[in-house]
Amino acid sequence: MKKWIIWLLIGIVILAAVLWGPLMSNVEQAKYDVIETHGSIEIREYTPMIVAEVSVSGDREKAISDGFRMIADYIFGNNISSQKVAMTAPVTQQGSKADWVVRFVMPSGYTMQMLPKANNPEVSLKEITGKRFAVIRFSGLAKSNSLETHTKELKAFILAQDLQAVSKATYAFFNPPWTLPFLRRNEVMIEINR
Repeated sequence: MKKWIIWLLIGIVILAAVLWGPLMSNVEQAKYDVIETHGSIEIREYTPMIVAEVSVSGDREKAISDGFRMIADYIFGNNISSQKVAMTAPVTQQGSKADWVVRFVMPSGYTMQMLPKANNPEVSLKEITGKRFAVIRFSGLAKSNSLETHTKELKAFILAQDLQAVSKATYAFFNPPWTLPFLRRNEVMIEINR
C-alpha cells in the first residue's frame, strides 16, 4: 500500500514538472499575422509594439541571463512608481559575439506615457514599428549550435525565396528555464522587406 502511494506521488511530481513550464508560458505574446507557412518557417507581419531593452556585453548565454534579470527587475516593480508590469513572451536577443540587446515586449494595453520609467538607467523603453519577419520555430535547448543551425536554415530559405533580409538574426525564447526541453518554444527571426 505504501509503495503505491509513493509511486502516485512521484507520478504527480513528474506530471507537475511536465506541465509547469507550458502553464507558466501562458502569457500575452507579441501580436502578428501569419502571411505564409513553409513547414517550420513562417512569414509574419508584426504589429507595432513597445519593448523594454538593455544592452549587455559578454557571451550569448551570460548576456541573455544578465539582460533578463535587469528587465525582470524593472517589470517586477523596480521603477519610479513601483508599478508591476505583466510578463509577456517572447524574450528576444539580438547581437554578435560580445554585444547583445535583450528585450521584453510590453503588454499591448500600455502606451509609452503609461509605462513607468526604470530606476536602472540601463533599462530603456522603445517603440518598434510594425515589421515583417521570416521565422523558424523549434523546440529543445536553445544552445549556440542549435541557434546557428536554425539561423543557417532560415537564411537558406530567405535566399531560396528571393527575399531580402534587413536585419541580423533575433533569437526568441518563450518559456521559463525549468520547462522540459521538448516542450520549449524557441525561434530565430530575421526581418525581411515587405
